[in-house]
Amino acid sequence: MSEQLRAAAKEYMVRYGGDTFPNLFRSARGAIVIDDTGREILDFTSGQMCATIGHNHPAIVRAVHEAGEKAFHMFSGMIPEVVAELAQKMATDWMPAPLTKSIFVNTGSESNEVALRMAKMYTGGFEILAVGGSWHGVTGGTSAVSFASDRKGYGVHVPGVFVMPEPNAYRPYIQGMSAEESALTCLELGLKMYDMASTGRRAAIIIEPIISAGGVLVPPKSYMQALRKAADDRGMLLIFDEAQTAFGRIGHRTASDFYGVVPDIMSVSKTMGGGLPLAATVTSPKIEQDVFEKGFTFYTSHVSDPLPATVGLAVLETIRSEGLIERARSTGAYLRGQLLDMQKRYEAIGDVRGEGLLLGVELVQDRDSRLPYHELGARTTKKCFELGLSMNIRRRPERGSVWRIAPPLNVHLEEVDRAVAILDRALRESLDEIARPAPVARADAKVAGKAVAAANN
Repeated sequence: MSEQLRAAAKEYMVRYGGDTFPNLFRSARGAIVIDDTGREILDFTSGQMCATIGHNHPAIVRAVHEAGEKAFHMFSGMIPEVVAELAQKMATDWMPAPLTKSIFVNTGSESNEVALRMAKMYTGGFEILAVGGSWHGVTGGTSAVSFASDRKGYGVHVPGVFVMPEPNAYRPYIQGMSAEESALTCLELGLKMYDMASTGRRAAIIIEPIISAGGVLVPPKSYMQALRKAADDRGMLLIFDEAQTAFGRIGHRTASDFYGVVPDIMSVSKTMGGGLPLAATVTSPKIEQDVFEKGFTFYTSHVSDPLPATVGLAVLETIRSEGLIERARSTGAYLRGQLLDMQKRYEAIGDVRGEGLLLGVELVQDRDSRLPYHELGARTTKKCFELGLSMNIRRRPERGSVWRIAPPLNVHLEEVDRAVAILDRALRESLDEIARPAPVARADAKVAGKAVAAANN
């Protein structure tokens, strides 16, 4: 049956990009996924960075059953009680003031589309300033403001989008400065370029507070504070895309808490649904009232669905009851320490960075040049999977070769140790394979031998 289904996948499925595997997958629980051969694989990407509390946590299973006893879906104008409860929980326990008004949709792309539409309607402008290395989605508006990859071949993007260089402490655009000085100078130059090109119809600045797809880049706090001021000075709204940073992943409720900067609109998604499609856009009563009076709409077949809302409540309660924000900090520090120990042993590990349990490890050819080591990144990622560990590699030429590591927040320390042991072995064996000269073909060896003999004669 497995072979038949693998053949069916090849014949009948559209190939949609990203890393794919030759085998299929059967089930998942906690930090483990099981493929169609029954092999267990440590999942240190939490699915698509979504299974924050582990795959199929009992609380999620109970929530799905509870929704099945009540309702999975309703007419979009009918607000289920559980959706109102989730909105209240978000406003009172999770979001920074004054962000208390939520709309619940399905994916990060959708939540960012909502944010962009709100900003354009509120300001009356259409210009969006985004950051290099960012990833906000694949829908019309979000793909236009995403610069990490996949911009070619899809026609004309939504007009009015501008980009500025991202702050990168390890590989700064501007040399001879501290990481903080380089980041702030990048911002200053980016804003000057934007101001020169702007038509004056400004709407918003959008950023991932930790630029994950761009290589797990953590801007300095002063950068985010300056970005807040830049938006205010220009009459623009500031949008935080916290798909990967909200709800404990980085050891804080949100990146807004981490930076001490409150955006005008926050989009959340991956870490909220525990593996089910749930996302939200959250803003202030002032902005919500303004766009409501102007006729704001974002009416889909699955806005305010009760099933994902029930799961969302279970995820947030589990994070609270199991102390997973604190565990993200402590386990993240433990994992980071292990990776830093590896860095001492391997010249190829140029940098270890991130916050909490969202970590990046950059592979380089040598630490002086900091040239990306793409071959090593590809080899180690493949070898890790063969050894029983799934993790993500960013290997864009302009973005470096970066392992992205993001296990569930309730990952066990013994699982961390196991994963690090696999990483260590994969790196060691890959480096040995690259250093080992390719074997000479037998026919070539004979020719070489005759040449040597002739030379000796």
